Amino acid sequence: MIICNCRSFPLPPEHGGGGYWVGEDAAFGGIMRNKFYITTPIYYVNDQPHIGHAYTTILADVLARYHRMMGVPVFFLTGTDEHGQKVKRAAEKAGRTPKEHADATVVRFQDLWKKLQITNDDFIRTTEERHRRVVQEILSRLYENDDIYRSEYDGWYCVACERYYTEKDLVEGRCPEQGCGRQVERLRESNYFFRMGKYQDWLIAYIEQHPEFIQPDFRRNETLGFLRKKLNDLCVSRPKSRMDWGIELPFDSDYVTYVWFDALVNYISAVGYLRDEDLFSRWWPASYHLIGKDILTTHTVYWPTMLKAMGLQMPECVFAHGWWLVGQDKMSKTKGNVVNPMEMVDRYGADAFRYFLMSAMPLGQDASFSEDLFERRYNADLANDLGNMLSRVMKLVADRCGGQIPRPVHSGAEEDRLRNLALAAVRKMREAVNAMKVDAGLAAVSEVVREANRYLEKTQPWTLARDGREEEMRTVLYCAAEVLRVVGGLLQPVMPSKMATLYATLGCKDAPTLFASLEQWNVLQPGTPVGPMVTLFPKTAKDGSVQIAEPKAVGELGRTAAPTMAAAKAEEGDGAEVEYEQFEKLDLRTARVISAEKVPSADKLLKLEIELGQEKRQIIAGIARHYKPEDLVGKIIVVVANLKPIRIRGLESKGMLLAAADEDAGVLRLVTVDGTIVKSGLKVK
Repeated sequence: MIICNCRSFPLPPEHGGGGYWVGEDAAFGGIMRNKFYITTPIYYVNDQPHIGHAYTTILADVLARYHRMMGVPVFFLTGTDEHGQKVKRAAEKAGRTPKEHADATVVRFQDLWKKLQITNDDFIRTTEERHRRVVQEILSRLYENDDIYRSEYDGWYCVACERYYTEKDLVEGRCPEQGCGRQVERLRESNYFFRMGKYQDWLIAYIEQHPEFIQPDFRRNETLGFLRKKLNDLCVSRPKSRMDWGIELPFDSDYVTYVWFDALVNYISAVGYLRDEDLFSRWWPASYHLIGKDILTTHTVYWPTMLKAMGLQMPECVFAHGWWLVGQDKMSKTKGNVVNPMEMVDRYGADAFRYFLMSAMPLGQDASFSEDLFERRYNADLANDLGNMLSRVMKLVADRCGGQIPRPVHSGAEEDRLRNLALAAVRKMREAVNAMKVDAGLAAVSEVVREANRYLEKTQPWTLARDGREEEMRTVLYCAAEVLRVVGGLLQPVMPSKMATLYATLGCKDAPTLFASLEQWNVLQPGTPVGPMVTLFPKTAKDGSVQIAEPKAVGELGRTAAPTMAAAKAEEGDGAEVEYEQFEKLDLRTARVISAEKVPSADKLLKLEIELGQEKRQIIAGIARHYKPEDLVGKIIVVVANLKPIRIRGLESKGMLLAAADEDAGVLRLVTVDGTIVKSGLKVK
């Protein structure tokens, strides 16, 4: 069932049973999906999580949330890779045992996933007993079937990738993997090998017959290109004499399992393979393995040949996404350009961070990251478009409709057009999710928000309110509120907390749980009390302290901004015309608020310290009922800089700030500077 106070829409019986269809012609399309099992790679515990880890996990979470809204049973798996030489060396450097190191560092990922609102169904650690038993049982079976044998190895080894290479594999004597290129080590030792080459012809045929297996298409071609040369067998062991941190081979206690063979098994050990047949048959094969493009070979060559040897079905799709770049460079610790997702979340909030990552990267392609790009998208899409629309609509609903969802009287061509655009966005989002193009779905939603803002500018409900055209105003506001309801539902998987706030502001008890509610119109019940006013996405600047401009609340109510001394207010002028020469005498300047505090025993007055270029001044302003002191610090305001000083309550006030007031609504807003000007002391012309 769905959500908003008085109306709910159950899924039609023909769409029940926990499935959905994908396509254009029917309400849900044409292909049935009865479950959705999605995985991320499991992440090494040798270091801090970075933006790449965050991106893959948020993407998996967003896809899982959208599929839950489609009524599809979902299993979402993530976890950590805790064996191998990299972990052992990191532990030695930290003065801990490998297990102590893993226990100490795994919480970095677990804490970040909580902070990023990740809704994984399971979190697997490769040091868990449930995983170890499955790995050893698989090794035993493959050894008994002669798919694993012992032989001598003489070649090159990359510690960072934990992989062996032949001489011809190397690139200028270094590791050939994308993004690695590190120095390799020469090794000669006896080891155990999996007969991976035995399955080369089968794998090539499978990939060619199942083009959906590796996505995007160019990654499939990359794997096929790799398979054009002879596929060597895969070393699946490490001698304990050299590296003892791993799962012991069940048939030779002098060896541990190669970390990649161990790690890949997590995708089946977590869902019951060899321990819970019902659980395993419910979820396997996986719908999507999400990976970064740097681990394409392990997931599209190693993993399918391992599964083939086990006699298991292939996953439906291995999807390799791109890298986040800084300029044209891959992020790396050595270059010092790694983005810490914890810091971004602390600064901007999890929802905004999730939105940027999902909207700014076309799936499969590389994308550039910078705080400037982040802030521009945040301010444009979220603060200016969506946040400002919510503020405009709900302010009028509160002031002109008694704080209740208004009853629409009629629906004209403009309303019909906006409704059709909103409902089309629901279909486009379904198609985008099914096509792994989340960014395209979000672009369609953003276009609806922009159209809704254009609709408000065209219909001007604030003017309708001023002119007493109540029925037209209510229709406009109801239509806009319905757009917000649909948009909020479509964005909920990406920004769950903020969209829950949006729904509460609309007076809805809960955010939507199924897409069916978003495919309906006129769901909001007229007369429903709306929630409290919120600033959903405050504008931000690089220092995190400046709001470039306030929402257009005053202008929307049909009032013209006029200079007013909001300190001890004198008699208002009579509106008589003035000569330009008189106006020219006023020196209007930008000023930054350095500090603000209440004036004792004065309910209306605040004492502001302002920066005016190189000068600091004090202004007493009667705005305490409209602004909290802490909300003013950092604002760029406009002041009359050459006004003769006066004393108010014994305090000097040197200058006058400008504000716009709607006396009927009891609203006052400071005149601030729009655009990118953040300096104080600039002349206002």
